[in-house]
Amino acid sequence: MNRPCPYFVVKTLNTPAPISSLEFGHAGHLFAGSDDGTLRVYDLSSFKVLKAIRGLKNEISSIACFKRAGSEIRDAWVACGNQIFLFKMDMPSMIGTAEDAITVVKLVEDDDVLNEIALDPSKKYLAFSTDSGLVGAIDLTTTSPAVTKMKEKHGSICACVKFVPDRPREIVSAGYDETFLHFDFLEGVPLSQHRISFSQNTEGVSLSPPFIMSTAFSSTGILAAGIADGSLWIGLGGQKGLSKTKSKRTRKWNGLSDAEKRICIKVVEGPIVAMSFSSPDTLIASTLLGSVIQWKINGESINQENIVEEVWRKQTSALEKVNALITIDSKIAIGGFSKNGKGSIEIWDRRGIAGPSV
Repeated sequence: MNRPCPYFVVKTLNTPAPISSLEFGHAGHLFAGSDDGTLRVYDLSSFKVLKAIRGLKNEISSIACFKRAGSEIRDAWVACGNQIFLFKMDMPSMIGTAEDAITVVKLVEDDDVLNEIALDPSKKYLAFSTDSGLVGAIDLTTTSPAVTKMKEKHGSICACVKFVPDRPREIVSAGYDETFLHFDFLEGVPLSQHRISFSQNTEGVSLSPPFIMSTAFSSTGILAAGIADGSLWIGLGGQKGLSKTKSKRTRKWNGLSDAEKRICIKVVEGPIVAMSFSSPDTLIASTLLGSVIQWKINGESINQENIVEEVWRKQTSALEKVNALITIDSKIAIGGFSKNGKGSIEIWDRRGIAGPSV
């Protein structure tokens, strides 16, 4: 039986246009991108906007923040249309424009758009995915950012891309072709792949195809994916620390290998559109219609039925549809739009206290 949800809605933030992306700068700053090309940075102690970028012309599909010495407000890479922009958000003015960007890089042609961007832990590389199925990586250490496009692409929209934890050269992408692709991004070559099939989902019949709509990596190498038919896919093959005995480090992450343990189960009705690991074995996700669920991942379980344990679920209060969900410390931020079609962000806190833990 599920436990009561320990999180409380401490604040609902409203914006003129739907929220399309979210990112924490740190526990006290929330970055929010909108459909109308506006980026806002909220102070979570006052819930006021500290800084904003306006007029980027396209939806802000993804945000990647990083710390710069001497600045309390994180810098941000922003994916918008077919370009990425780098902004120093401690700029003198409160409101900036595209002209304030430190760097602008056009990554794809005009008929393509960016979906997700991700920074590697060293902040030297940025990965990206696109509507055309393209996956790429950018070397940020060069004077002019050098772009490497992977030598294999997805057969449909590539919704997600992530760096593999503790693997400096590896990324995993996923998309509407129901496929995960695993690359050495420095060489641009595929290392492994896996396609989800309906046969993995044994409960009932779904009218939705198994589009992969969201992914998340735990710090220990567990890969999770949210599917359009309401299924949750968990890959344990790349998880570190399962064995009590020391084992030789493998040459590459093996999370997609057919020989490794994975599970795909129907958990909700409707697409799972956003997810985040709040701890190495705790996954929080949201459906399109705002059903938020937490699972505990029991990677060492011999019984496959006990690998995924639902802990609680709770419905969003103000959101009609969800586009983004992120976690940090004791907080969850969920963004999308409300019944009136305008943007909305719910801030949940496990303590039920409005103030942040910075």
